[in-house]
Order: sequence, then structure tokens, then C-alpha cells
Amino acid sequence: MAANLSAVERALRVAAPYALLDTIRASLTNLYRAHQVELLLADYSLTVLQPVTELPHTARPLPVHTSAPGRAFGSQEPFAEPGAFEGTRLLHLPVTVRGDRLGILSVGLDTSTLTPSVRDELWEIAEMLGYHIIVAERDTDLYLQARRKNRLTLAAEMQWQLLPARACARDEYAIGAQLEPAYAIRGDNFDWSATEDHLTLTITNGMGEGIEASLLTNLVVNSLRNARRAGVSIADQAALADQAVYGQYRGEAHVSVLLLEFHLDTGLVEIVDAGSPKLLRLRAGAVEHIPFEAQLPLGLADETPYEAQRIRVERGDRLIFVSDGVHAVTSKAGEPYGERALARAILGTQLLPATEVPRAVLSELGRHRDDDALDDALVVCLDWYGRHPASADATPA
Repeated sequence: MAANLSAVERALRVAAPYALLDTIRASLTNLYRAHQVELLLADYSLTVLQPVTELPHTARPLPVHTSAPGRAFGSQEPFAEPGAFEGTRLLHLPVTVRGDRLGILSVGLDTSTLTPSVRDELWEIAEMLGYHIIVAERDTDLYLQARRKNRLTLAAEMQWQLLPARACARDEYAIGAQLEPAYAIRGDNFDWSATEDHLTLTITNGMGEGIEASLLTNLVVNSLRNARRAGVSIADQAALADQAVYGQYRGEAHVSVLLLEFHLDTGLVEIVDAGSPKLLRLRAGAVEHIPFEAQLPLGLADETPYEAQRIRVERGDRLIFVSDGVHAVTSKAGEPYGERALARAILGTQLLPATEVPRAVLSELGRHRDDDALDDALVVCLDWYGRHPASADATPA
């Protein structure tokens, strides 16, 4: 097993960035007598799996929710189905990096070859491939192009390139996030960064349309990153980003931000609420909106002071963050989605992993609205597992 994994790792490490699929295909054919090797990547809307082929040509995409590869993608477990020929199996393996689901590696093998140990080896190879895809994207557009079932707007291109990922998992938490409309998003965004003891999470809702909204959000996200990397508190991060926006727009544009810093040891959360994004908590089967003292959006006034508030999260909590494109939407009857409908949607996700929750909530949002088109809509789900019992010095939420 170790020899095979080492051989594949060496081959991927020296492969050209655009040749990872050819390399993995040759390795699996040689080491496991695979007779079919295909790579499918999840598209931006997480609704289909796009085969990686010689671009600009592409094979028919497969639906995430009604296909065998989609079953492996959703469960994050290998799934085998009968192959094209008698005595063969087609094994679908998740290609996932630290909780971020990239796609599926499908491998056709003789049934006699597909032992449990071979399955586990191939699963590890699929994860290995995911890491190499992430690195390769610095030097080739192939994998980003292959994810697109439609053309991205320029504003959406800027927004997706700004994101850290769409999911992240550690022992203490799991995060899943999604933006809609995926191919035409403008001002909504999210960001996160972790250290050994802290997780910083920001939910951003930029005003405006098209490129202007995207440029504004880019300024804010990078201002917050710059301040965070300087090692200042989240209140000062908000203040520095506020100055950057005001200095550029002189109060004519602003950005709503919910900025949070989680203390992984204790469950203490420091929060700066500067605008419209909302937090809802699912705890013990009940959904509750967690209100904060509202502070001015970033860039609205010169040198606005910001203060952090505190809450505490408990093991088993599910936190749902939504932009106003979610909670402020109304139905034909005039009911805001952010009231009972959103709570019902969140309750319906209790059996889903964090990665699946944003898509489920946004699907319910689509049924709640008057039409099919979505304004910018952002949903981030954070499941909190904790590290140690929460200390008593935090103010309970």
C-alpha cells in the first residue's frame, strides 16, 4: 500500500499542472489495472458534476442529487456501481481537501481487484489528487474552467476568486458556505482564517450592483485580512476596514459586515455587528435569532468606533449566517423569509452535514420567492463541536 501511494504521489508532484488527470490515469492503470479513470468537478452552484475533458469541449455533466457519483459526493463516502462490462465495478471516490468538496474521481476496476484495502488506497489517492488540484490552480485555468456549466460574470469571477473555499473542517468545527446566484454574484462574500486557538469568520454584504459591488467587497475583505494579519483585535479590524472604505468612497458607499472571532478552547465568541447579516442558532431542536447591538456599516462615517460583544457557543450548536438577500426576501403573501420560513428551513437541515446546509436553505428560499431569480444571497453554516467545556466568564447567548 505504502509503495503504491508513494508512487502516485511522486508522479503527481512532477506532473505538469494541466496534466494531473492524465498522470493519475496512467498511475492507476499501471498499479491497479484500472480500465477507466475520470475526474468530475462540482460546478459553482453545486448542482452538477462536470467531467474534466479536453477544453473547451466537455462531456455531459451529471446531476449531484440523482447520479451515482453524486451519491458519493453527498455522502463523502466511496460508492461502487456495476461497470460497463460484466465482472467490473465503477468506484466513485470523493475528492475533498480539508472538508472542501471539489468533486469525484471515478475508477473502473475488475470486481476481483476491488478489495476493501484497494478501495481505501484509492480513496486516499483521491484526497491526494485534491491537494494537487488546489496547488495546480495557481498555474493553470483548466480546473476552474471545468467547473463552469455557464459563463461567470466579471463581478462573480472576482468574488469567487476572493473566497477561501466553500467548506472547511477541523476537530472543533465544520463550515459550509454558498453564494447565489452562483454565476452572477456581486457584493456578498465570506472569509475565514484559523490559528491553533482561534477562528475568525466574516460575513460581508456589499451595497451596489455589478463590478462596483464586487470592487467594494474586495476592498473590505482585503482590508479586514490586512488588519487581521497585523494581529489586532476584531474591533480594531473593523475600524481599520471602516477607514479604508471611507477614505475611498467618502461615505457614498458602505458595506455591512458581521465579524466573529471564536476561541476554540472555551467557546467564547467576540462579535462586531456592523450591518445587515444575521445569525440564527439551532440548539436542542429550536431555532433562535441571536440579536446584537447594531453598529454602523463600514465606510458610512469617518473614524467610526467599534466594540466587540460576547456570546458563548456550546457543543452541538449549529450557527447559520445569512445576508439580507436571504432574511429580507418576502413571499407573495408578504411573509419575510427571515422569520418563520427560514426557521423551518434550518430545522429541516438537522440531519445534514454543514457542507449541505447552505444549498438546502437556498433551495427553500427559491421556493419561497415570487420568481426564480435570486438577488445576492449568502448562507454560511458553522457546526460547533468544541474542544473543552466552555468557561464561565463568557456571557451566555
